[in-house]
Amino acid sequence: MDPSRISLRRFQLSDVDDFLKWASDDKVTRYLRWNTMTSREEALSYLDKVAIPQPFRRSICLDDRSIGYVSVKPGPGDDKCRAHLGYAVSAEYWGQGIATAALKMVVSNVFKEFPDLVRLEALVEVENLGSQKVLEKVGFLKEGLLRKYGFCKGEIRDMFLYSFLSTDSIK
Repeated sequence: MDPSRISLRRFQLSDVDDFLKWASDDKVTRYLRWNTMTSREEALSYLDKVAIPQPFRRSICLDDRSIGYVSVKPGPGDDKCRAHLGYAVSAEYWGQGIATAALKMVVSNVFKEFPDLVRLEALVEVENLGSQKVLEKVGFLKEGLLRKYGFCKGEIRDMFLYSFLSTDSIK
């Protein structure tokens, strides 16, 4: 995949059809905290009320068409030194290095965008091997297993905790 075709930008309401294409796929949303989108109206409402207002939720684009997302959510108050990273890519593009390239773009800028940020962390379900590989390719460190830690889709699941510090190097 030519990396010049991959970009990050804020979501727009005009992304609704591209967004719905991947956000309506159970394979993509399986490990996400939000549910699979079931209609264009639901997708439009999500973009308008959730994705667009968030300070750092970007559309991962291929040739300027939305094929996924990445979000960075710094903690409140004294916890602003760390932020949670979330992301997903359309199943159609899995295994092509797009998520890795997008996360490298985020990591290379996020510590400048959020000057108080020292630590970026991601929680990954034990079964989500693809996401673990992406984080490791970017340079995240697997810190440990959090047993029965995350509630997702009606279950409490084991999660791995990954981190990337402002002093770490992108691979």
